[in-house]
Amino acid sequence: MPKGYIVVSYREAPDDENLSKYAPKALEAMTNAGAKFIARGMPTATFENGVNQRTVIAEFDSTDAARAAFTSDAYKAAFALLGEVERDVRVIEGLD
Repeated sequence: MPKGYIVVSYREAPDDENLSKYAPKALEAMTNAGAKFIARGMPTATFENGVNQRTVIAEFDSTDAARAAFTSDAYKAAFALLGEVERDVRVIEGLD
């Protein structure tokens, strides 16, 4: 079964104070759900129509596991700490 990935791109920068409250709770919720964080932060370079925005990539055993983690009560509680922010969130299937 192919791995599942959650890819989050922030369309606007989150408030630093809210991010500092959200991040440890989100990390705990996602790792407890089986996430392995592959990358997070600002791009070191963008090309073509790339946008310089914070991006997070987390790996799961499957897309079902990724979806379950994102919709879990634990993650929803963490997300509430982030406040108003616009993001692009996708669950995608790995190639293997």
